[in-house]
Amino acid sequence: MRKQDKAIIWPAYFDQTKTRKEGRRVPKSSAVQSPKILEIQEAAQKLGLKFEVVADKGYPKAPWAKTGMLLVEKRVPKEQIINRIAKQLLKARNEKPK
Repeated sequence: MRKQDKAIIWPAYFDQTKTRKEGRRVPKSSAVQSPKILEIQEAAQKLGLKFEVVADKGYPKAPWAKTGMLLVEKRVPKEQIINRIAKQLLKARNEKPK
């Protein structure tokens, strides 16, 4: 049963090492290398999104890797949510001291 009012967000959507066929949903220039569910959670918090974390789920194209997922309340189209999170992830990675 699908929840129409929630968007499922997987870390693979933002992974620079993945191809579009493997599940990346943003351009490589907007992607980060190996994003973690906690980073995506922080980005969603900073954007003021209402969400729920499901940590023990695997992306359907790679179900053996339990990367987790975010269920985000859908007030705007899913692509807009994904693009906003991607920008926030890039911003957070660029601010992080190396």
